Amino acid sequence: MSSKNTICLWYEGGALDAARFYAATFPDSAVGAIHHAPGDYPDGKQGDVLTVEFTVAGIPCIGLNGGSHFRHSEAFSFQIATDDQAETDRLWNALVGNGGQESACGWCKDQWGISWQITPRALLAAVTDPDRAAARRAFEAMMTMKKIDIAAIEAARAGR
Repeated sequence: MSSKNTICLWYEGGALDAARFYAATFPDSAVGAIHHAPGDYPDGKQGDVLTVEFTVAGIPCIGLNGGSHFRHSEAFSFQIATDDQAETDRLWNALVGNGGQESACGWCKDQWGISWQITPRALLAAVTDPDRAAARRAFEAMMTMKKIDIAAIEAARAGR
């Protein structure tokens, strides 16, 4: 582990599967070192995968197979900025379509319960538009969506 600050994500045993999924799904992602438990622990045995070092979109992470003691919540999420609808759709569909769950306003969860915000750059530009009426229209449109529809956001921003 070379980074001074690393996000540690707790898994119920799926850290390696999650790391491999993220590496296959997100650009600038990879699986690094896989560490096996040197002895038995409350939710595993000696030799089990204990931690996995990986990156998600350039962010260093470590997955800990800690057991069922803690659950993920929306209080932590990865926010992935997308450049167009095709990228938004691809990432959303990969997360939701592989055992994940849709939520509101561009949020979803993966099959391990990690929350993601798949956020088109066009949405960020629209809701921060200096024209506050345009920003409000775009924001109100976003509030009705699960996966973000860039064309609908742009139409709302323009007042159409």
